[in-house]
Amino acid sequence: MTLLCFVTCANAREAREIAKALLDKKLVACANILPGVESHYWWKGKREKGSEAMLILKTKKELQSKVEEEIKRLHSYELPVIEFVEASVGKEVQEWVKGETE
Repeated sequence: MTLLCFVTCANAREAREIAKALLDKKLVACANILPGVESHYWWKGKREKGSEAMLILKTKKELQSKVEEEIKRLHSYELPVIEFVEASVGKEVQEWVKGETE
């Protein structure tokens, strides 16, 4: 099963650093970075807003816990939001993700 992982990062630099580490360890097949994401959220009882970068990763189900651990190790946030979603993709994409990850 192919998974998409969405992670909000403090900025594009942090997203690139996390992406590089995950790619180097073959934990993900691909990383997309969307800079300039406007975020609105509650934090410790206070409504907040800020500019972040969205990191989108493609991996396989078997690597979910390793991907999450590595993101938590590298992320600057006290509570990084790491969301995994099962993706319905074609057989060729599934094989590509499987072949490019360990």
